[in-house]
Amino acid sequence: MKPVSGGWSLRRRVITLLTIVGVLLIGLATAEAAMAARNRTQIDAILNQTGPLRVQSQELLNAVLDQETAVRGYAVSGDPADLGPYQAGLDQEKATIAAMRGLLDDYPQIGQELRVVEETAEQWRESVAEPVIATTEQDGTRAGQALVTEQARQRFDEVRSAVGDLQEEILAAREKSAANVRNSSNLLVLLLIIAALVVVVAGAVLLLSLDRMVIRPLTGLATQVREVAEGDYQHRIATVGPPEFIRLGDDVDAMRQKIASDLAEVREARERIEWVNSQLQKQAEELTRSNRDLEQFAYVASHDLQEPLRKVASFCQLLQRRYAGQLDERADQYIAFAVDGAQRMQRLINDLLAFSRIGRLTTGFVDVDLNKVMGDVAGQTEAARQYADAELTWTELPVIRGEEPLLTNLLANLVSNSIKFRRPDAPPKVHISARLVGAEWEISCQDNGIGIEPEFADKIFVIFQRLHSKDAYPGTGIGLAIVKKIVEYHGGRVWVDTDVPEGTAIRFTLPARPEDVEAAAAADPAEQPQSATAGDTTPADEASSALPEHSAGADQPDRADGPPESGRTGDMRETVG
Repeated sequence: MKPVSGGWSLRRRVITLLTIVGVLLIGLATAEAAMAARNRTQIDAILNQTGPLRVQSQELLNAVLDQETAVRGYAVSGDPADLGPYQAGLDQEKATIAAMRGLLDDYPQIGQELRVVEETAEQWRESVAEPVIATTEQDGTRAGQALVTEQARQRFDEVRSAVGDLQEEILAAREKSAANVRNSSNLLVLLLIIAALVVVVAGAVLLLSLDRMVIRPLTGLATQVREVAEGDYQHRIATVGPPEFIRLGDDVDAMRQKIASDLAEVREARERIEWVNSQLQKQAEELTRSNRDLEQFAYVASHDLQEPLRKVASFCQLLQRRYAGQLDERADQYIAFAVDGAQRMQRLINDLLAFSRIGRLTTGFVDVDLNKVMGDVAGQTEAARQYADAELTWTELPVIRGEEPLLTNLLANLVSNSIKFRRPDAPPKVHISARLVGAEWEISCQDNGIGIEPEFADKIFVIFQRLHSKDAYPGTGIGLAIVKKIVEYHGGRVWVDTDVPEGTAIRFTLPARPEDVEAAAAADPAEQPQSATAGDTTPADEASSALPEHSAGADQPDRADGPPESGRTGDMRETVG
């Protein structure tokens, strides 16, 4: 096969073939209809014209014979009754001739023969029958019989011969019609055979054309596509056949080129990814080594550095107690600086150790009741609350999946922060609340303290970032960094709500348990899930105002006055930031 880029399209070829076949079949059908009509006409002529004419010609002959017999009988007997058949034959002749003339429109030759019969019969009656009847009536039978001569019989034979010629003409016309019927029938059969041959030839041509123009090009295209699918993406796809198939082949080849180009890019990207993975693996190994070094440093900091720091702090305190007032005022100040520095170094090392252990020394997530956690937090912060005359309340809190020591440390840091950064003119009030937002619990810690300016809202969660001097508010500046790390370790986020009218509102999210989400949806199916954002200004205590409120106030046991600088929650050290 050769390419047919500029040839007829497959649609045009099929339409042309079908048009030719249709025209042929319509022509054959028209010819067959005409032949069928002609055949029906010829059959009608046989059945309704020549057939009745044959019968009527025989009746005409019988009528003439009846007349001739009646005349002979009357000439012998002289009985008028014997003339009855003559008159009946005459009437029958006239009726038969009238009936035959109604069927002779298409047969003029038969009409001519019929007129000959009519004239010959009339001549016979005038020359023979009427004279015999009249003579017999007047002169008797003998005279009548004398007229029935050989000449009279010859005249009647002429009548009989004329009727015979008429019958032969009718028979010839019938045979001709029968021959025409046979010829038209044979032609009709021939036309049907030709129509069948046209259909068969057209089907064969269509089948061969489809094989040549459709099946073979498609098979070749499929073979080439399989070669490409098996991995030979550089194999160029060449298609032959009608223009549609050539365009299809070009489109498939364009797709192959696009796939080959994309695969080349994928290979390059894979190579780059493998290179990046190798680099990441190296960095991971480096990070592993660095983590081992950091763990070693943490071990050293928690053991080796703690001991000399304790000695320095202890001896500085001994110097302070033993020689206080014995040296000059500057010496006492220097000793106080040394004692404070050693203690601050101890607190800083402990806070760094606590920060580094978050997420590294894990006990696994369990169901934690935050109401129980708040009870522990209230106990840990009792001394600080007594010292500052602070009020700590909370509404009904949920049960979440997490580590109880870390969550206790988280809430203790927030409560301690709220107590520490209080206003001097009002007793501190701290409220913890929670609400379900979508699939998360949003927990808020709101106080009436000094508040945070919006430009510092993100800065307070950075480690060692302080907004005040250590003389105004003591601490290492790591408390809220620990809060942020604990929240993120549990899959949540933390932010400062700067739109509260008074104090500070620190909000954080924790994933809710599936059963809590389902229970909330079943309780209020019409309520649509809300999306919690860092800019949500709806106070959490308003969302949970219908819940029972718990308080950790003056009914708690009294403890020593003075703000605690540190406490312990389980295995984690709680630090006031």
